[in-house]
Amino acid sequence: MDAMDTLVSDLRDLDWNDIDAVETACIEVLDVLVEDPSIVRTRLAALPTSPELFTLCEHYDILDKLVLHDDPEVGFRVRLHIFLPGYFDRPHNHRWSYASRILRGQYRHYLFGNADLDEQVDPTKLPVLQAREELVGSSYALHHSMVHAVVAEPYSVSLVIRGPAMKDRFLVMDRKTGEAWWQYGATQESVEEAERKRMTPERLRELIAHLDDWKLF
Repeated sequence: MDAMDTLVSDLRDLDWNDIDAVETACIEVLDVLVEDPSIVRTRLAALPTSPELFTLCEHYDILDKLVLHDDPEVGFRVRLHIFLPGYFDRPHNHRWSYASRILRGQYRHYLFGNADLDEQVDPTKLPVLQAREELVGSSYALHHSMVHAVVAEPYSVSLVIRGPAMKDRFLVMDRKTGEAWWQYGATQESVEEAERKRMTPERLRELIAHLDDWKLF
């Protein structure tokens, strides 16, 4: 076991539905990862030769996700998120609870509450119950039932510990069009959908170069 494996070992026994426990345990791990950047740096350097992690990394037009640790038995992961120009969320919940630490940049975070949702919901009537700025050093944990949205400053970076999936789908809503639709996990994606978001070795090298320039790890 390397330093990352040892650091996250206690998360294997975590109740991911207990968001207070999730925040307490995950923030302790995130604190160590920030205080000792060599742990993340080692995993980043190993990604090109770690297919079990690299194949889980994803690239979208406005977001990159680098997977630094995966526990296939329990189902939690440690990821780096790099927000690209134009990033914004439509209100959505998640299939899993997670905790996050902002490392670079900032974003506007909108919380809509724990709504009982289905595709018949009217997104235009969803009230924003809390709006906050997530700045460098900010940490938070979010239960998988919470509906939220993010508008990120270009090239913001966050460390994320996402828990195991608690359901097979989550709802995404568009407040401008009034539409709502379900999205599913990777196991239910088509080959074409998986290929569209696949991270390439070239893109990984670009991201690691950016992270080096930003002196985050």
